[in-house]
Amino acid sequence: MAWKWDSPLYSLADEEQNELAKKVWEGESLGGIKEDNNRLPRPVVWLLGLTIISAFLMTFPLWGQRPTAAIYAEYVALMDTPEVKELVDTKGDEAAMQYIVTKVKASGSKWEALQDRHPLSMNDLRLIKDQVIELQNAGVDLAEYSILGDKVILANFEGNCKGATNAAGNCVEGVERERKQPWWDRGYTIDIFYVIYFCVAVIIAVKRLPNHKWQPDHTKHH
Repeated sequence: MAWKWDSPLYSLADEEQNELAKKVWEGESLGGIKEDNNRLPRPVVWLLGLTIISAFLMTFPLWGQRPTAAIYAEYVALMDTPEVKELVDTKGDEAAMQYIVTKVKASGSKWEALQDRHPLSMNDLRLIKDQVIELQNAGVDLAEYSILGDKVILANFEGNCKGATNAAGNCVEGVERERKQPWWDRGYTIDIFYVIYFCVAVIIAVKRLPNHKWQPDHTKHH
């Protein structure tokens, strides 16, 4: 089980280990399977890399995209205006809700993308209206409150520190964490660690086998 490090991309096993592997490779019947010692095709390697990168990029726009009370505060502010009340009385909730959405979008809301991603009806808005107003009166950050059904609750995850951090990146004593999902958190760090771990483990396993320039002779020992 000796290791050789002078040419790691050629082989991580010494010649004795490689010769032993060759004998096993050619000597075992493997249930009739005759496995050659070919390299993994380069397109497959590129496809693997593309899959990993695209998996991260595809989920990136979804990070921290839970509906929060903040994105509906502008809707709530318009609910009691004469225009909306008139539309509810004359044309119904759907027309009134469409008016609110159009009005907020025309004003250039910074929450427009999230509002489009998490649409709601007038009845949904009525259910959370009082809770949103209560939080506004309390002076809290509405972005830290999630909408769950008809409830507006403090988000259950903890993100970046609201103040100073120590050398390890943790909040110093007395500093709270934001209840907002950060653009990057430890989960993504762990993902990258395991992706690297997987790739390195596969490379080591492959390089412990005889180099791809050697091909087994399946006529031996059979």
